[in-house]
Amino acid sequence: MILIDTVRQALIAGHLAHLVTLNNDGSPQVSIVWVGLDGDEIVCGHLTTHPYQKLKNVQRDARVALSMVTGGKTDGLDNYLVINGRARITEGGAPELVNQLAQIYIAPGTTFAPDGAPQGYITRITAESIHGIGPWSQ
Repeated sequence: MILIDTVRQALIAGHLAHLVTLNNDGSPQVSIVWVGLDGDEIVCGHLTTHPYQKLKNVQRDARVALSMVTGGKTDGLDNYLVINGRARITEGGAPELVNQLAQIYIAPGTTFAPDGAPQGYITRITAESIHGIGPWSQ
């Protein structure tokens, strides 16, 4: 799915996102993540030598949901964005991505991943549906 400009702007504005994956028993697993864009894929980096539960879940079941409060109001309600999609995990590149996202989420000039950090993993999400309240719903 090609992301419209208002969705792209929300995704790169530095709003924390809730990433929902599915555990073995079908229950939701929720993590707060930083997000960015790589083309039309939504990306988040994970610095670790061992996969987090969310990464194991994605490797088993690619279905995910991502939500974020985006600021502003529409008809008196807070704007929010929800994306349902499919995710895949790639190895490596996490320090660079996390440092890039730190410029938005912390402050320009911030180095978040230390030198020599593990290459980690990147979650890459392809949107299948987009909803919520905000300019993307009009």
